[in-house]
Amino acid sequence: MENPLLVDWITPFGTPPFDVIRIHHFQPAVIEAIKLASDEIDIITKNPDPPTFENTVAAIDRTGEKLSRISSVLFNLNSAETTKELQGVTQEISPLLTRFANDITLNKKLFNRIRKVYNSRDLIGLNTEQKMLLDKKYRNFILGGAGLDRINRRRYREISEELSKLTLKFEENVLDETNSFELQLINKEDLAGLPDDIIEMASMEAGKRGKDGWIFTLNYPSYVPFMQYSEKRILREKMLKAYSSRAFHGNEKDNRSIVKKIVNLRLETAKMLGFKNYAEMALTDRMAENPEAVESFLEELFSASNKAALRDYQNIKEFAGKCGHKDEIERWDWAFYSEKLKKAKYDIDDEILKPYFRLENVQQALFALANKLFGLRFVRNDAVPVYCDEVTVWEVYDHKDHFLSILYLDYHPRPGKNSGAWMTSFRDQRNEDGIEIRPLISIVTNFSRPTGKKPSLLTFNELTTFLHEFGHALHGMLSRCTYESLSGTNVVRDFVELPSQFMQNWAYEQEWLDSWAVHYETGQKIPYEIVRKIREASVFNEGYGCNRQLGFGFLDMAWHTITEPQERDINDFERAALMKTELFPEIESANMSCSFTHLFSGGYAAGYYGYKWAEVLDADAFFYFKENGLFNRDAAESFRKNILEKGGSDKPMNLYKNFRGKEPSIDAFLIRSGLK
Repeated sequence: MENPLLVDWITPFGTPPFDVIRIHHFQPAVIEAIKLASDEIDIITKNPDPPTFENTVAAIDRTGEKLSRISSVLFNLNSAETTKELQGVTQEISPLLTRFANDITLNKKLFNRIRKVYNSRDLIGLNTEQKMLLDKKYRNFILGGAGLDRINRRRYREISEELSKLTLKFEENVLDETNSFELQLINKEDLAGLPDDIIEMASMEAGKRGKDGWIFTLNYPSYVPFMQYSEKRILREKMLKAYSSRAFHGNEKDNRSIVKKIVNLRLETAKMLGFKNYAEMALTDRMAENPEAVESFLEELFSASNKAALRDYQNIKEFAGKCGHKDEIERWDWAFYSEKLKKAKYDIDDEILKPYFRLENVQQALFALANKLFGLRFVRNDAVPVYCDEVTVWEVYDHKDHFLSILYLDYHPRPGKNSGAWMTSFRDQRNEDGIEIRPLISIVTNFSRPTGKKPSLLTFNELTTFLHEFGHALHGMLSRCTYESLSGTNVVRDFVELPSQFMQNWAYEQEWLDSWAVHYETGQKIPYEIVRKIREASVFNEGYGCNRQLGFGFLDMAWHTITEPQERDINDFERAALMKTELFPEIESANMSCSFTHLFSGGYAAGYYGYKWAEVLDADAFFYFKENGLFNRDAAESFRKNILEKGGSDKPMNLYKNFRGKEPSIDAFLIRSGLK
């Protein structure tokens, strides 16, 4: 039987044939696809004609199509529907892919062809997108070791292959530690304060595991409401310590040594390539450009938010005292008393909001929003194969009924799925010889499951999460670039969050909420008073929230601006990095770095500041809509044409100014956040 990963996919829209793909297909398919891609590279390298943009740079971008589609299926499954067997195969395949990538960037003859084109770039009449692709390919070769001598090239190979294994192992350990914990409660008294639907969900989880009582886990739909509502402080402490100590238990799943190895190998690579530290190397293609600019940005926001953070902390402390709390405010108290204070102050909490945010309604509301802004239409297609029967598939069309994309939606937590939420793709958009290759986009979340009594009802945070990932998806689905390397979300890290965070703004707008948010039982529209409270509460604890995010950014930069190999105790290092933003007493068993997947397996190394950077952009962008009308088609068309369709085909600031007519100002962000 032919390997389904290697043959043409005779499926709707060329989607992956998940119904026939098996784990044992991956390794032989990757090996064969690497051979095919290597042959394509050889043809480019040995071309007797002088190097040109088309026969070298564009040709490289078109190589490895089969390898790309196979690896995208592999790594997406490993994140959303993995098993021990699949993890093992992925660990074996990852170094093969890294080795092949090194074979390309360390190919001297190929680099010489690229360099000749690069050196003549101002003389050969390239358009903006071609210049961007040339710059990106040339930089990738330089950062991929093309300029190294023979000994350092060999060491570069060793490091990159080891890093590919370490980042996968880091992610596996976090997933295993998340799945291995459970809090089983037998006595009803221990459920005090918890909402009925959370209790029912815990009962269902216990039944699924063949156990009595109620089981709570570290997955967000279970963990977050437990921390918000449980009146049993000792149980909140147990849950928080379990969550904050994942992969930090001194066992075989401990990530301490992996963190050190990763940052030290990244540093060694950066120094080998002539940089002082990894951040300096990583930021060469970012809007922020260098570590000094990032540190300055973080410090500016810290100065703007620190007083508000201390105010928020003091408010919670005083409120907790009024509620009879006599001890120090600990981390496991924060969410509990924050939720209580928000309820007292604004008469609003998740339990009031959730009945209006039925998952199916939210989905249709997002589809309708995309239609109103960008003219998109979504048609369900149950004939497209899926990797899990919970996944739904949608065809996406524009207002002229041109096919744009396939959209996969995967909502609920499973043991084989990583925590959190993300957008990804099984195929990126490109234009090949005048033929438009449209993308295959996926949104993966961990939203609360329906129970026997209630449908899936989203918290407000889950609503904004859906909007966020949907923004990423729009960036991927609406792309109209020539080259795959520049299309969709293939943009610099501190620009990629603009569309996603921009979309979150609608969650606070009466005009949008009023068009769809109805109580799942009564059908009553969400009252104006509730929406007003949502907006008023949007700045609640914003000082603390900003402070916390800045702490993550400072920690990221601390790990990636080291200039000597790091051998210091990981806890001491982390505490020093977080000291200025830390508000709570120290927890000996807690460590963030060991489960910080964004940094050590998720591609955000020296880039976590990008979330706040993009918030400045998104606040300024949304202010433009507020000025001109939330659903102003001219504003939406400009955002689509200049941001969503352009990918990385021009410099981010050029794209933003083309949309907005000016550079962004920090003022809109400070005003929206209640910091000014």
